[in-house]
Amino acid sequence: MFERLRDAVRAALDAATPPGNLRDLARQMREAVVDAKVAVQEMRAALARTEVELKVEGQRLADAERRGRLAAEIQDQETVQVAERFTARHRERAGVLERKLAAQREELALAERDLGEMQSQLTAADRDRPAGAGESSAERAWRDIQAAGGTRPDVDLQNELLKHDIDRVAREQAADEQLDLLKKKLGKKKE
Repeated sequence: MFERLRDAVRAALDAATPPGNLRDLARQMREAVVDAKVAVQEMRAALARTEVELKVEGQRLADAERRGRLAAEIQDQETVQVAERFTARHRERAGVLERKLAAQREELALAERDLGEMQSQLTAADRDRPAGAGESSAERAWRDIQAAGGTRPDVDLQNELLKHDIDRVAREQAADEQLDLLKKKLGKKKE
């Protein structure tokens, strides 16, 4: 995913195009940065979920080991064997989750480095863009407004990130409501 974004940034920086196309390339670079920020946020959320899964699996492993010890103390071989099978499963699952977590951390670090490069390249492209070379007066006015701290509606990165966060929160809330409904249904069936 990041290769596509990185290629778009590099193409924009390396392109020797007329000023009219530079605006399009700058817009594409901004979009690529927004996409990369969203992807990094999603990676962080996935990493957090895996950490929770690993903690739960570790607790299950400890429980299975404890049950096995208790069964051995009362010399219940059948329960000991069942506990050993569950212990092996939980240990294997915990190992898989540990490797997954390590891979996610590495992937997140790579994505954060790529995002940092993209942001610095975008900043450099904006800074090094020739001022006034075929630039319209409207474009110069927008640049002046942005330099003064204003935002241009079609390039407001914070607004786009906020919209994405609102959408994500709404999706998570809907998923939580569905989960609660399923839990209620399952709870009624067990009784």
